[in-house]
Amino acid sequence: MDISRLTTELRNEHSSKLDTLTPEQFVEVMNNEDQKVAQFIKEENKAIANLITQVIKGLNNGGRLIYMGAGTSGRLGVLDAAECVPTFGVTSDVVVGLIAGGPTAMTVAVEGAEDDERLGEQDLKDLKINVHDTVIGIAASGRTPYVIGGLKYAQSIKVATGCVTCNRQSEVGKHADFPVQVDVGPEVLTGSTRLKAGTAQKLILNMISTGAMVGIGKVYENLMIDVKPTNKKLKQRAVNMIQEVLDCTDDESMRLFKESDEQVKVAIVMGMHQITKAEAVEKLKQAKGFVRNT
Repeated sequence: MDISRLTTELRNEHSSKLDTLTPEQFVEVMNNEDQKVAQFIKEENKAIANLITQVIKGLNNGGRLIYMGAGTSGRLGVLDAAECVPTFGVTSDVVVGLIAGGPTAMTVAVEGAEDDERLGEQDLKDLKINVHDTVIGIAASGRTPYVIGGLKYAQSIKVATGCVTCNRQSEVGKHADFPVQVDVGPEVLTGSTRLKAGTAQKLILNMISTGAMVGIGKVYENLMIDVKPTNKKLKQRAVNMIQEVLDCTDDESMRLFKESDEQVKVAIVMGMHQITKAEAVEKLKQAKGFVRNT
């Protein structure tokens, strides 16, 4: 496939003398280019919102959010999936990151893995994807065979698909029900899509996962009330959140935290309604996890 016409492969006129710049000049050029990324993403706000809406629908029906990509794109998906576990208290099978070549490819390039459509299909078959899942292909170039193979398979069995690419009218986009295609322009270092393209993908994945978790009740106001307090810092953050929401003393916040078995959301509902842990759990169940609706 001829990739020379892809925006992600073009040379950037603003960095054509990159090898002659001082460090200070280099930083200025790169920073100027990076500042453009958010504005380019803004043009796709509606498309991103549509994709988030689909993910929320799927999660509310017991489905999963599944990212798949190769190289930097795959690593970003795996990273976003991994961070959802401690941040939102979901299990590791709710948001899943697939990378061409498997876990080894997170740190070492697996040659040729991204070039096989069959590998993308097989990885999704191994996950036993179903109609409640949402599969999002991540590909800076928008032409990665591994991703295309996965999206083709997902569509063939009526599973919702999305994509995050950095070339408009991409091949990957043709196989996505909810395409997000952000053209961030040529890279400072020609073809190095870990730069602006990678930044754009990271920002968009942040929006997708965070927006989806807000949509299923994992957030109250702007607080991560389903955080897993797995260390001292997070335990203190949890106690602080309870105290802030309830406007109570530190001692009361700590008591609720302990009596709720260190579940911030449950502790908040206990304090809001002056009820037991069991009653708070039932209220949350009736409210489908939304503290605001208890």
